[in-house]
Amino acid sequence: MRVLPEKDNFLGIEPELSKYETSRVVVLPAAYEHTTSYGRGTKEGPREILKASHFVEFYDEELSRELHRRIGIATLSPLSFAKQVDGAAVDHVYRSVAPLLADGKFVLTLGGEHTVSIGSVAAHAEQFPGISILHLDAHSDLRPSYEGNAFSHASAMARICEFVDPRRVVQVGVRAQAVEEAEFIKEHGVNTFYAHELRGGKYTRFLRGWDEAVIEKLGDTVYITFDLDAFDPSIMPSTGTPEPGGLLWDETMRLLRKVGTRKKIIGADVVELAPIPGFHAPNLLAAKLVYKILNYAFPR
Repeated sequence: MRVLPEKDNFLGIEPELSKYETSRVVVLPAAYEHTTSYGRGTKEGPREILKASHFVEFYDEELSRELHRRIGIATLSPLSFAKQVDGAAVDHVYRSVAPLLADGKFVLTLGGEHTVSIGSVAAHAEQFPGISILHLDAHSDLRPSYEGNAFSHASAMARICEFVDPRRVVQVGVRAQAVEEAEFIKEHGVNTFYAHELRGGKYTRFLRGWDEAVIEKLGDTVYITFDLDAFDPSIMPSTGTPEPGGLLWDETMRLLRKVGTRKKIIGADVVELAPIPGFHAPNLLAAKLVYKILNYAFPR
C-alpha cells in the first residue's frame, strides 16, 4: 500500500506513526465528482481536508489524548478514477476498501461526492453483516435516480438500501427531499429524523435530548456517512447544495460521542466538501470532524 508522506498525509503525522502496517486507521481519499447538480468542486474536497488537517491539533482536549500516537493513522494515495464513472466508480471504491477491511483496518473515506459512499458502505456491509447506517445529511438521497442517473449523489442512499435493510438506516438533519423520497421512507421504514422535528422538540423529553432517540434506532455496529451539508450553512457554507436550518457543531459532537460510547463505530466517510477559494474555515471544520469521528470510534 502506498501511503502519503508526512507533508501530505492526514494531520501531518510522522512516518513512524503513519505506516500502513502498524496503523489501525486508514484514511482513503476518493476525489470522485461526476453528478453534482448545483455547486461543483467536491473533487477538491479530499485534498483541502488533508491540507487543513495540518492545522488540527493532535491533542483532543475533550478526550485528553493524542489518538494517532495510540493507534496510528495511515493516509493512502488518492484513488484514481480516470474515466470510471457511475457503477464503475462505485465498484472501484468497493474494491479499494474491501482489502483494507480484510487487513483489519478502520477505514475513513474522504469524498468527493456522496456517490463514493455506496462502494464504501457495500464493503463494510459485507465485512460486518447487520450494520446500521448513521446518515447525517440535509437530503434523504433516496431518489431512484436523478437526472437520469441511478448513481447520482442524490441517489446514494437509495442504492445503499438495496443491500442494507432500510430499517437499519438512520437519517439525521434532513430538510430537503422529493415526494418520492418521503414515500420511500414511509413504505420501507427508514428512520428519518427531520431537522424541523429536532428543532420543534418532537423527541425531547425531561433530561432526554433528540440524540437519545437517534441512538435507540441504531444497532450495535454503526457505519457513519456524513454529508457536510448536514451542518447549517452558517458554519459549513462550502457544499454544493447548502440548506438552511441545519445542525450545529456542539449538538453534532454530542451525538457522535454518544454513538461511539454506546455502539461500535466500524467505519465512516465524510463527503461533499466543495471548497471556496481563500475561505479556509469550512475546510478546517471538515478536517476536525474527521479527527473527532476517529476519536469517538476508539473510546478508551
